[in-house]
Amino acid sequence: MTIKIAITGKSGSGKTTIVKAFLNIIQSNFPDKSILLFDNDLTGELGHSFGLDIRNTIYGIRSGKHEYKTGIPQGMTKHEYVEWAMEDIIVPLNDNVDIIVSWFAGSKDCRCPITGQINDACQKVIERYDYVIFDCEFDLKYLNQLVDTNIDLALIVANPTIESVKLAKRIAEFSSKYAAGGQLGVVLNKVAEQELDSVYNILKEADLDILGSIPMDKNIFEGTKDWHSDLVIDAVKQFYYRLNLPQEIR
Repeated sequence: MTIKIAITGKSGSGKTTIVKAFLNIIQSNFPDKSILLFDNDLTGELGHSFGLDIRNTIYGIRSGKHEYKTGIPQGMTKHEYVEWAMEDIIVPLNDNVDIIVSWFAGSKDCRCPITGQINDACQKVIERYDYVIFDCEFDLKYLNQLVDTNIDLALIVANPTIESVKLAKRIAEFSSKYAAGGQLGVVLNKVAEQELDSVYNILKEADLDILGSIPMDKNIFEGTKDWHSDLVIDAVKQFYYRLNLPQEIR
């Protein structure tokens, strides 16, 4: 059964760094498990963090602008074509980890057949992996426009400010029905030496579950572009036990 983790939040909140932290932890604890990184963020930072400029996207399939790596097989139905094209845009990072990029997601209000065909093809790809980590655009609603899939864990990344926490509440409201049955909570990121009582009070008043906090890593702001942080990895390990995920933390 596929374990699906969604990292949501405002752009610039540190989602990509946290996605890479989860990737590191899962690879360390379950080295034989297959992992798909699903970039649903319009910035495309996840691919860039691995030094990749991924141009072939799910939106490219939808719009007919995809540049195929191989010739298009003949005699396929439209449904078979979409499934084949989806496989064509998956980029391997290593033996057990792949990445796929969505870019724009079409609206579910669109009744054109391609919407359902892409949803079905995404489902088939997702179900092939042991873990899927979604780097989301803002909330789960945008991801749901692309693929209707159950989420086991939805983390809302918020910075330790009143404004950011209020935004986290809005994200939770938008996302709750798409995370039904799964765990939904807030992670405070970029926490510096400051008073957090007011932030925690707002989280409590908003009935938001705070799952953990991550300290500020100054190296992320000093020129590093791989979005890798040992400090963030260690912080995630500290609250990983609270998450509804396979444990076995080493």
